[in-house]
Amino acid sequence: MMTVAESQVLDHAARWHAVASRDRLADGSFVYAVRSTGVYCRPSCGSRRPRRENVAFFDDASGAERAGFRACLRCRPRDANTPDPWIDKIRRACVYLANVEGHPSLATLAARIGGSPYHLQRNFKRLVGVSPREYADAVRLRKVKARLRRGGQVTGAMLDAGYGSSSRFYERAVPKLGMSPSAYRRGGAGMSISYAIVDSPLGRLLVGATSRGVCAVAMGASDAELERALVHEYPAASVAVEDEGSLARWTKEILTHLAGRRPRLDLPLDVQATAFQWQVWEALRAIPYGETRTYGQVAAAIGRPRAVRAVARACAANPVALAVPCHRVVAADGRPSGYRWGAGRKKALLAAERR
Repeated sequence: MMTVAESQVLDHAARWHAVASRDRLADGSFVYAVRSTGVYCRPSCGSRRPRRENVAFFDDASGAERAGFRACLRCRPRDANTPDPWIDKIRRACVYLANVEGHPSLATLAARIGGSPYHLQRNFKRLVGVSPREYADAVRLRKVKARLRRGGQVTGAMLDAGYGSSSRFYERAVPKLGMSPSAYRRGGAGMSISYAIVDSPLGRLLVGATSRGVCAVAMGASDAELERALVHEYPAASVAVEDEGSLARWTKEILTHLAGRRPRLDLPLDVQATAFQWQVWEALRAIPYGETRTYGQVAAAIGRPRAVRAVARACAANPVALAVPCHRVVAADGRPSGYRWGAGRKKALLAAERR
């Protein structure tokens, strides 16, 4: 397995090749700075080629400026009006992946739209937020869901979506459905959800779970309100109260977390989400207890610094409070901002974690 250091060496080698060849296709994916001049540039800058030992690489202009470098007046790497040559390429790549049959390799996709596989992978993730493979998987999953919702047979839905074999389908698509394909086709009929509602420091707390893991954690003023929300989320499932087994253990872990005696809450989850939502939620789960991040910082952490609004929507769609700590994301000015379960609860959670 490649080490982090070895991966960085390969990454820097590819970037230096782009600088040496003044590759316009690499513009927007990184900037390079020259220590001897104190200036940073686009990869395609027409200025005199620097010595390799004087060059440092940064993911964006902000990183270079934080390190003390100033923008080149020739290539203007901060100029937002300069068109990103990758935008149209990635748009065409998305259209191709949404319509092609089978599973084209990264090399095949790069040959079709132009550019190297390395720069395609990097810029696709920069602009879309996921890799080409993850995007193709998401497209196929949407096709499967649409066909199943129309009452189609599982095998037909699988083949129409481009899964070449049942093993690949059950390996890559079924876990993201959150239930069996046949259960999804019936609108969740046959799916069993048990739940418990208990008192918590923030009001009534509902914890719902399938046999695979926690599917709902919600806070509300009354049991009836929480029960209605759970049934609305899973209208065709069998929903019943349960106080024993794994559900009781997971509920106790959440209450212990709320009491400040379990900073790390690591529960098995069974929730449906897009690839982008999973990216955001994994970034939220990485925020240390007692700390916060802004929506912009989360967007930067997943490699999509401009997707601040999309990050906010992913936080609002989070169905498992506390297990995915969306309360740790705040506005740019530090204000708590919105919260699906109430701004007052968010403030209380943040205050308790700081203590």
